[in-house]
Amino acid sequence: MTNTPHIPVLLRPLIAQMAPIEGVWLDGTFGAGGYTRALLDAGAQKVFAVDRDPSTHEMAKAWAGQYGDRLQMREGRFSQLDTLAGEPLDGVVLDLGVSSMQIDQAERGFSFQKDGPLDMRMGTTGPSAADIVNEAEEAHLARILFLYGEERQSRRIARAIVAARPVTTTLQLAEIVSRCLPRPKPGQSNPATRSFQALRIAVNEEYDELYEGLAAAERALKPGGLLGVVTFHSVEDRMVKRFMQLRAGATGNANRFAPEVEGPPPAFELVKRKAVAPDDEELAANPRARSARLRIARRTDAPAGRADPAALGMPVLNKGEKSR
Repeated sequence: MTNTPHIPVLLRPLIAQMAPIEGVWLDGTFGAGGYTRALLDAGAQKVFAVDRDPSTHEMAKAWAGQYGDRLQMREGRFSQLDTLAGEPLDGVVLDLGVSSMQIDQAERGFSFQKDGPLDMRMGTTGPSAADIVNEAEEAHLARILFLYGEERQSRRIARAIVAARPVTTTLQLAEIVSRCLPRPKPGQSNPATRSFQALRIAVNEEYDELYEGLAAAERALKPGGLLGVVTFHSVEDRMVKRFMQLRAGATGNANRFAPEVEGPPPAFELVKRKAVAPDDEELAANPRARSARLRIARRTDAPAGRADPAALGMPVLNKGEKSR
């Protein structure tokens, strides 16, 4: 393990855009603690640090004491953030996806470049990637690869995986996937990238977590409270963008000739209409930040509601599909 296991992405613009940092905040994806420490150092009275991975809280013991009661650690999913906090919040930040420290730990099973058990769980409970790969019906496995990884050769890959069962290690799976796809050209990503992403999302129910986490943030934030979300791929960013637009009433009228229909009062205001991307300085220091996007919205005093998952473009496995 290195001394800097994870470099927080878009941290400078997040703190700048959400300033002044005051009151009670919640970091729903604690990880190595970069966002939490920055919020506390910037003036937050208290920060709830939420993560489903118990090892992150264990790692934080080396420095957590300096913040005393201002730092409140909570083990759990950010979809439960309003319950985990138990009080109204002045701000919520979410840094989505898998952290670099999880990728770099071969035993966690996230990386197609390091051999390890085929796990991919961000927590310690529930089915692993090996369970899905070895027990799912071929059609369901193909559906996961296509829907969550946008893998066009999903059926071919699923067929090859089923034929090779049992599949127990990351490099074994990466080799199976690679044999199904053309050799990458210089500069192209590893052929296994999309399949590994799809399985990780399925294992950790990431899209369901994001949908429920956004709704929980809407319930938890005080009027004037801020929601900041950092995404790392197009589907996540689309969901966050549409959620903020829909809940801010900023989607516009699809048909300018149709009479306007008055909806519920907006629950958010857009702080910035466009996503914030990493600048050249950050990309030079952390190439993994290249796909990151930050979106921020401010809570109004309107009652909390619910967004339609379909309206967010949330990928959903068909009802009745069986994972095993």
